[in-house]
Amino acid sequence: MKLGFETIAWGPSGGVRFLDQTLLPEREVYVEVDSIAEMVEAIQALRVRGAPLIGISAAMGLVAAAGQQASRVTPEWIRRAVSDLGTARPTAVNLVWALDRMQSVAEESFRSGAGPDEVIASLRSEAQQIWDEDVRMCEAIGAAGETLVPDGATVMTHCNAGALATGGIGTALAVIYAAKMAGKNVRVVSNETRPLRQGARLTSWELARAGIPVTSIVDGASAAVMARGEVDFVITGADRIAANGDAANKIGTYGVAVLAEAHRIPFYVAAPSSTFDLSLTAGDEIPIEVRAGEEIGAAPGADTFNPAFDVTPARYIAAIVTDRGVLHRPYRKSITEALT
Repeated sequence: MKLGFETIAWGPSGGVRFLDQTLLPEREVYVEVDSIAEMVEAIQALRVRGAPLIGISAAMGLVAAAGQQASRVTPEWIRRAVSDLGTARPTAVNLVWALDRMQSVAEESFRSGAGPDEVIASLRSEAQQIWDEDVRMCEAIGAAGETLVPDGATVMTHCNAGALATGGIGTALAVIYAAKMAGKNVRVVSNETRPLRQGARLTSWELARAGIPVTSIVDGASAAVMARGEVDFVITGADRIAANGDAANKIGTYGVAVLAEAHRIPFYVAAPSSTFDLSLTAGDEIPIEVRAGEEIGAAPGADTFNPAFDVTPARYIAAIVTDRGVLHRPYRKSITEALT
């Protein structure tokens, strides 16, 4: 599906070119970076965001930075660069997943006697493969999830899990795009998603460009809209899913899931296989990023607490839509069977 914008690309100057999401929807500005420090800043500042896109961006950023100083690219340089990139944001497992792959490729290249240019070429190939895989996973998620969408459905989303968050057409929004391409009429209610308003700024912008009817609401209106009978199901993305199906996503997701349960509305999670972390038995083991209190906009002198994510217990999740199919309870069993 053509969405009319390019989230990320290899830059003409050898760097990584991406759409600066902090400036949307007012301005559509593309930025090119070619150093580890610049990519770390872009990830931390949410210029690039969304678990799959963070992993892709970090992998491509490693290639771009290595290309700028090929003579210095050694196993130790790779380890330092991977470490710096890997600490940019702690919750999204895709970041570490992608960087582990990049480091493994570099180490294998060095062991084979490859020089810096050959190592960089191998890294670029792996980064492109990570991106290409994400494109295919997004398409597979859309195809699997589309079967859950009745014609004429109104869908509630929280945060942004579309093309702006991935290398392809998205995760949660991929399901909506696939439904549209299948000829179904679908409407979206996009929660604002405080404090940075990714739903109001990004999801609404992306869906409007795709010609999908979208209504943006403040987070506090979610319960009222559900109570009016205006939501058929909720679908969100995820930044990390534990082995038991507990899922971390943007702050406020847990509350939306509880509201959906109270109103007997199905709550779905959509995520690629790269977002599952089978090393964690449950969601309370997922590291939660806490961001600067200034993002909240509280009065001077007030204390703040600004977690970027929360964890939705698996008992509130009706199904998990993945590139391996739609998973149902008991999740520990279905996740293990799908991913191993």
